[in-house]
Amino acid sequence: MQSVDYTVEALASSPISQLGEGPIWDEGTQSLYYVDIHEGSIHRYDYQQGKTFSATIDHLPPPISFVFLVEGRPDQFVLGTGDSLSLISWDGRSAKGTFVQKVAALGQRSVRFNDGKVDQRGRLYTGTMLREELGDVFRQAKGTLYRFEGRIGGSFYEQKHGIAISNGITWDASGGKFYYVDSSALDVKEFNVDGEGNLADERVLIDFSVQGGRSPGYVGDGMTSDLDGNLYVACWCGSRVLKIDVRAARIVKEIWLPVPQITSVAFGGPQLDELFVTTAATNMYSSSKIEGLDHKQPPGSGALFRVTGLGVKGRGSPKFVLKD
Repeated sequence: MQSVDYTVEALASSPISQLGEGPIWDEGTQSLYYVDIHEGSIHRYDYQQGKTFSATIDHLPPPISFVFLVEGRPDQFVLGTGDSLSLISWDGRSAKGTFVQKVAALGQRSVRFNDGKVDQRGRLYTGTMLREELGDVFRQAKGTLYRFEGRIGGSFYEQKHGIAISNGITWDASGGKFYYVDSSALDVKEFNVDGEGNLADERVLIDFSVQGGRSPGYVGDGMTSDLDGNLYVACWCGSRVLKIDVRAARIVKEIWLPVPQITSVAFGGPQLDELFVTTAATNMYSSSKIEGLDHKQPPGSGALFRVTGLGVKGRGSPKFVLKD
């Protein structure tokens, strides 16, 4: 039995998200930003005030898949909106934000962006998945992983195709190793990153499907890393976050939460030593890869959680560099 050396709390001010996702920490305002994909809303948890502010964006219906701060542009953010990237303005407090302009679009209406992350150079890595209303998202590998350099109207550079649900993304401290989750694959993959930001030398770092010799009953979702290089993988339908030792390629800790649908993770707080965890109230995703799915969601499903006492620190979230 794993001894519990951490504390989990649901943040009382956080709204219940149908599909909470994409947490990022802003050191400047000491705030955590995240989205509710299905509600088409963005949220800011103000650490000092202990309050959460939420907004929808005029002329931008759901889904909204992620939110990133823009370097040098206070109160402006880039959102993943369907198959497009949109620039918006929000003061972090009002109930409405303002659409500014479209940054770029894939032009593929059958897919939507899912998870994404900004690297140390301000470039966006993001991937797609089949829109939920068009079929079983686990069985139809219609998604692609891209790199976007930040230029308005610019191109998306394909990094990997044949993906079902593009999800967790993180790097090692140097930025030379890229870690990636396709939820349908039941693993974490590792890539080398070249000087241009292209991914190469794909290999499976750890395979969840063989842990303990049986189906794990969950799939990987969002992901982050700490300063020691360990990975933290949210487990959809798993009620836990997995801590993975990259060097040993094994799970070294399971961080348990009181709700099943764990969607993503990010380090934050004044010392970057608190793990924020987004969750979901929905259970609309089912697949043969997830056995025994319980369709009754316990209280607290969809809340924002904070885990303390882990004894590790993470890195802040880089800002997106937008190039006119």
